[in-house]
Amino acid sequence: MSFQRGETRKRATHMGQRDRIAKRVAVAATLVALSVAGIGCRQAAMAKQEELPKESYVRQAEQPFSPSDYVFKLNQMISFYDVPGEFGHAMEGAQYGFESLSFIITETQPGGGPPLHVHESEEAHVLLEGTATYVLGDKKFTVEGPYVVKIPAGVPHTFVNAGTQPLRLIGVLPEDHIHYKELGPNPLVKKR
Repeated sequence: MSFQRGETRKRATHMGQRDRIAKRVAVAATLVALSVAGIGCRQAAMAKQEELPKESYVRQAEQPFSPSDYVFKLNQMISFYDVPGEFGHAMEGAQYGFESLSFIITETQPGGGPPLHVHESEEAHVLLEGTATYVLGDKKFTVEGPYVVKIPAGVPHTFVNAGTQPLRLIGVLPEDHIHYKELGPNPLVKKR
């Protein structure tokens, strides 16, 4: 009898490990797909620096989608722009059938970046190439891609594109909604 319980535990543990591995593989595949999809942000950001929008905005998805879909295109996501020079798309997981993942995909022009803000959950920034300067709580640092930046829950943060080319970044949040609280202007952005 104890042998069966032990075997059942082993199988349950093995299945749990398989489920965790499968979830990690799915996340990795999603990140690769989103990095390729991030090219779509380029279309919105092709405007020259002097032609960038003067005001921030948020727009609803242009095309319909279903949470049962396996592929989501950028025009099926909320689009946004933050002054100066950050175009992006947000994908709140619950609307797209994810139980505990949300994504933010951005293309940030040189010298641009989001406002200082905070999230209720931790966040990871994934950048394959480019250079960014971060403010993360009381820390300030510059990093060159490829990199992953770990942002703890509740820590005020922002970044600025410190390079000369557009920076394409994917933010990954382990929750089905994006909780975002803007705290003020980006302290790294130079006044014009």
